[in-house]
Amino acid sequence: MLATIGATAPFVGLFGTVWGIMNSFIGISKSHTTNLAVVAPGIAEALLATAFGLAAAIPAVVIYNVFARSIAGYRASLGDAAAETLRLISRDLDRPAAAPPASVRRAASLSAAE
Repeated sequence: MLATIGATAPFVGLFGTVWGIMNSFIGISKSHTTNLAVVAPGIAEALLATAFGLAAAIPAVVIYNVFARSIAGYRASLGDAAAETLRLISRDLDRPAAAPPASVRRAASLSAAE
């Protein structure tokens, strides 16, 4: 969701910019003059739309990158833990069956001698 907002918000701002500039041109064509009073409202609308687009996009991209980094770190930690677990299990499976401890062998020999 954040990646979508970060990717599309600049285009929404750009669309608002184009809309505002078009309103300025419409104002120029209706008044048949190019003074600042005719052009300013459309330019202000364009700048406001651009600012809103950037205000939505920049935090969304920053938050998305923070989440992506933390998930990548968690994923690496999980992979390391899985590899360590597999290494330990593999080592135990490769080890030959150990002889019983000395105390068990002694007790077995004593009971056999009786």
